[in-house]
Amino acid sequence: MPAFAQQTSAAAPSIVAASDATADAGMPAGASGVPAKRTDAGSQPPAANDFDARQKALDARTAENNYRYAVAQHNCYSKFFVNHCLNSARDDMRVVAADIRKEQLALDDEKRVEHARQRDEQAAIKRAQNEADAPARAAQDARNAQAYDEKQRQHQLSQAQREAEAPQRAANEKAYQQKQQQHAIDQAQRGISPSQAAANQKAYDAKQADFQRKLDQAHQQAAQKAQERAEKQQRFEQKQSEATQHKADVEARQKQAAEKAKQKQEEQAKQQQQLDQQQKQQPQQ
Repeated sequence: MPAFAQQTSAAAPSIVAASDATADAGMPAGASGVPAKRTDAGSQPPAANDFDARQKALDARTAENNYRYAVAQHNCYSKFFVNHCLNSARDDMRVVAADIRKEQLALDDEKRVEHARQRDEQAAIKRAQNEADAPARAAQDARNAQAYDEKQRQHQLSQAQREAEAPQRAANEKAYQQKQQQHAIDQAQRGISPSQAAANQKAYDAKQADFQRKLDQAHQQAAQKAQERAEKQQRFEQKQSEATQHKADVEARQKQAAEKAKQKQEEQAKQQQQLDQQQKQQPQQ
């Protein structure tokens, strides 16, 4: 036996085994030997393993067709009318290949429909989830807005209270200074020596300086806290603005993606129509 015949004979059992495995999978086969399509309207959408099994069956038929054509080519060279034999083998191969191609296109259409269905289903689930979460998000936003308004009102009340207490603080400070001055006068009247009075005055000045220093620190801390509150308010408003802009961007991208997907589906449908027309015109040519 020639070497080519031995190679093709060795490959034949694997091809036949692939076809038998497809038949044993429990799928009904058509006249061409491939699994028939589901035509019952009440059946569930085809699973991915169903698509895989049908694709394997088509691949096995293609391999078997190529194998038979190769064997026929090899056998033609031992005949008298070689060219006629080769043309006949090629025609037989093309007939089977066209049938396989037709079923491949149908399988690809079913895959596209199933993928589109799954994509639409996922999109619907996501929309439903977003709609279900919308009340919770709205409630949280309302709570955040209420908390912010409450903080603003509390800040305004504190500010108003500090402003209302400012005259009383000034009056208390003036009264304290007057008391200190009266104390110095009383010491002079009691006959305190100038050196002792100077020491007392120095201690008084030190206390006044310490008091003034603490007062200045309190003012600085109050100003710093006011600045921090203003910065926090600015950051909060910036985050709110960014969140609004992000939401608008996401919605715009989703809308653009939906439009692109729709355009792609229309283009694929148009290409499929053109391909079907070409397939119909080939037998006529």
